[in-house]
Amino acid sequence: MPLPETIPVRYTEEEAGYVTVRPLVRQTFTRDELLDMILSVTGKDVARVRQLLHSGTVVYHFFRYSWPGIDADETELAAALAQFPDADPSRPFDPGQCTNAVFDDASVSPRHLLDLDRAAASRRRIFRAQSFWDRLLEIAAEENPAYQKYSYSRRADLYRLDLEEEITLRISDAANRLARTRLRSALRVLPGAACILFVCPR
Repeated sequence: MPLPETIPVRYTEEEAGYVTVRPLVRQTFTRDELLDMILSVTGKDVARVRQLLHSGTVVYHFFRYSWPGIDADETELAAALAQFPDADPSRPFDPGQCTNAVFDDASVSPRHLLDLDRAAASRRRIFRAQSFWDRLLEIAAEENPAYQKYSYSRRADLYRLDLEEEITLRISDAANRLARTRLRSALRVLPGAACILFVCPR
């Protein structure tokens, strides 16, 4: 079955563990919009994408989306997915492209402790020539974070910096010296963080 150019989609809020009555919202997605959302859940796995297209449902950002099931031709689907970016471990870390620093814990399924965006972290304290964000990215550049993957949900490459004790102390010192009051409070998660994911959109 050829992939349709537009797909009628319904979605409603998903609440785990509860049966709730929520209004259904109807919207028309283009083929690429639907594929982009599915890729954010599956990554570029043709078989898994094909399975979800056939099932006609996916949960994304706390909403359940549904559409009439599509039995996509595998060759056509692979060609459609080829237009989306691939992970590229050869891409060097570029601090100037970074928009977010995500602090994760050490659990088996890592949990985001803090998603720090550049705008919030770039505000300087009075009489300080450097912001906390500037110093954090300096430290990251010195340590050269490892390429992890391409994130379809963020449309960005992710680079991982493991927080060894010495690195954590340097970041903590930067927070104490350079971060404004509200940011210093948010950065109290630092002792519980195992790594930072640096988000670099393409």
